[in-house]
Amino acid sequence: MRLSFVEVPVGMKFVTSDFSRYLSKTFATGRSLAVNFSLHAHKKGIKNSICCSFMFWSDLYLGENNKKRFKYLELREFFHVFCIFVDAIQVMTRDIKEILKTYWGYDDFRSLQEDIIRSVLEGKDTLALMPTGGGKSLTYQVSGLAMEGICVVVTPLIALMKDQVEDLKNRQIPAEAIYTGMKPERVESIINKCIYDTVKFLYVSPERLYSERFREKLRLMNVCMITVDEAHCISQWGYDFRPPYLRIAEVREFFPGVVTLALTATATPEVVEDIQKQLHFSTPNVLSKSFRRENISYVIRDTEAKALELYNILSKVQGGAIVYVRTRLKASSIAAFLNKAGIKSDFYHAGLSSLQRSRRQEDWKSGKVPVIVATNAFGMGIDKPDVRVVVHYDVPDSPEAYFQEAGRAGRDGKRAYAVLLSSRAALGGLKKRIDDAFPPKDYILRVYEALANYYQLGEGEGEGRALEFNLKVFARNFKLNEARVMSSIGILQVAGYLAYTTDINSRSRVMFTVLRDRLYEFETGDPLLEKLMVLLMRNYAGIFVQDVYVDEGFLADQLDVKRKTLYDAFVSLAKRKIIRYVPGDAKPYIVYYQPRLPLSYITIGREAYENRKELFVAKIEAMARYIQDDETCRQLLLMEYFGQKEEKACGICDVCIGKKKRLQARERKSLEEQILQLLAERDVNVRELVRLFGEDEQLVVDRVRKLLDEGKIHYVSTLVLGLVKKS
Repeated sequence: MRLSFVEVPVGMKFVTSDFSRYLSKTFATGRSLAVNFSLHAHKKGIKNSICCSFMFWSDLYLGENNKKRFKYLELREFFHVFCIFVDAIQVMTRDIKEILKTYWGYDDFRSLQEDIIRSVLEGKDTLALMPTGGGKSLTYQVSGLAMEGICVVVTPLIALMKDQVEDLKNRQIPAEAIYTGMKPERVESIINKCIYDTVKFLYVSPERLYSERFREKLRLMNVCMITVDEAHCISQWGYDFRPPYLRIAEVREFFPGVVTLALTATATPEVVEDIQKQLHFSTPNVLSKSFRRENISYVIRDTEAKALELYNILSKVQGGAIVYVRTRLKASSIAAFLNKAGIKSDFYHAGLSSLQRSRRQEDWKSGKVPVIVATNAFGMGIDKPDVRVVVHYDVPDSPEAYFQEAGRAGRDGKRAYAVLLSSRAALGGLKKRIDDAFPPKDYILRVYEALANYYQLGEGEGEGRALEFNLKVFARNFKLNEARVMSSIGILQVAGYLAYTTDINSRSRVMFTVLRDRLYEFETGDPLLEKLMVLLMRNYAGIFVQDVYVDEGFLADQLDVKRKTLYDAFVSLAKRKIIRYVPGDAKPYIVYYQPRLPLSYITIGREAYENRKELFVAKIEAMARYIQDDETCRQLLLMEYFGQKEEKACGICDVCIGKKKRLQARERKSLEEQILQLLAERDVNVRELVRLFGEDEQLVVDRVRKLLDEGKIHYVSTLVLGLVKKS
């Protein structure tokens, strides 16, 4: 092992230290050499130089109380940043291919994976663009294993967290996830494990980063890397904008110099630029792989009979299938239609309980139910390799959403289909979506005023209040359109006046009202109640002294009963005054960020309205162009939208196949004309005819048969053809 400035003996340890900001990682090689490496800006601000303090310990011994002590030798020098990176990285980087082989069993990385990993290990903030199924997770997992400390992974979906954690634990890699609904003591236990360096990967939601308490604990962790999955959610240009993502950059301030890796499968050039800006990249650094999916055939079917067309598609394609629709009602009705038609299906949307969603997803992944009809709630993190077809029953709002959802097909690399059902009515409905998503500003002000009247709030009242909201009742009372009401509230939220949420008091609370040692005095005579009390005591610490949040889905599963039965059991215990029970309230609420203001004080700025509307319109128009263009390869159209210029057509989309058929038809016609022209000059043996007109014998024979059937040519003698003369 060699550095340009010193020989480092194998088995020794090389340490740098300084009091300025760190840009450091710890790596281990296959030869048990460890290096802690820190880059520091020179205090006097000399460009492209650093000041390092290098210490070598020559001996390790046991001191007082058997504590490890080191003897140090110190040397100070100045070095150029480039030299440090080039020379030291060879020493400090653990063999990433060895990690890959050890934990995943692969001999080599896929295209771009190694480039991303090495970019991260060189301390560069990195934005990686890879197609769905391209192995994005492996890039941060291998990078994290090559460093000392915890890799914090920010991801938007609980299901994705659970799947990733389970996969890592199965590979003997310590990983944990913190998400909504976990018991407080469990969260505390995981945080403590992270602080004491017994966890390698910690998965959290962007909303978790809002918590000041979590931030305090996070500061105590040895964080080596921050990974942001589904990074398009950061951008105001993104199709799935989530405000909490914008606060990730705040967390970066706790760990100066710690590298950030952002990952996404869908990003336009505008989104790429915005992600780097929002995450405070030190320098722009984008590594991308073509979004092209060679095995997916993109197809658009123009039909007014969508249900029948859907049945025809699903009855012909074997394997898993996803059908995307826009509304919850349509999801259930289409699933019912398919079941009635003999195609086993189920539906999925955000209105189902977490337990229902989990079970339906598992039934579909296992193949028990081959077809799932879903809204866009069946989104990121859905990973089933053998999905043979994804059907969009309704036109999505953007190419991003379409591409992301269509990309769930064919992740096993085999031929798969992404079919979009369109019609004149569907294209006409795209314009209405714009009007519904961005109603006129006076309509938005009308909604604001109506909400204040609905809650009987006077001017100056309401700040910080969360008020139960019933959309149907509100819209009916004030004669407003439901879709436009929700859009208006969304715009008011972006403008900073109020918000719509379902997160308030969504979980049930329970507290024992009798002392633990007095419980034996209560004889319920019901085995279920007895089991429930034992389960509560075992799983919820502090339940005898305070209200605790309980997971009714978990309890129902443990007791093997339905949620309604569990609810009745809680009510029964409450009536006996054994517990205090506050049922969960998953109803929607309006939260006022500011007191009610006079309408003249309400300003809907350009960022909240005009800019967002322009982006929405641009996406709708791009989607319409994609549907209406029947001359350009579907794959190339999508690549162009994402800023990837390619010329080679896919050859398997409906446009490419249509062109092939038209070309073949022209070629066939041309061949017929040539055969007739030749036979007009002389009679010709069939074998000579095949030799004269190319290598495709079958094509020539087919054209000869057609001309024979049409009576334009005939056999003059055995195997000799001649032209039929017109009388």
